[in-house]
Amino acid sequence: MGKVAAKMKVMPKSPDIDLDVLQQKLEESLPQGAEIRNVERDDVAFGLVALLPMVVVPDDAGGTEAVEESFSDVDDVESVSVEEVGRL
Repeated sequence: MGKVAAKMKVMPKSPDIDLDVLQQKLEESLPQGAEIRNVERDDVAFGLVALLPMVVVPDDAGGTEAVEESFSDVDDVESVSVEEVGRL
């Protein structure tokens, strides 16, 4: 069984959101078997900063849908998208 790494883009609802707290909430919301390897930050515009977590999931987990759904359910998250996907 292999693993899949996906770089995701998580947009907060406003520039006033504490990104450290948001990152902690994302880590706590992960489905079983998924893990965050690292998180980058990307300045978008007007003080808005996106989180770019690298999420690793088992190959047989059915892709990143479960992670996308769990991230979308976190308070203060406006949107979630997958930027890149690759096998480890």
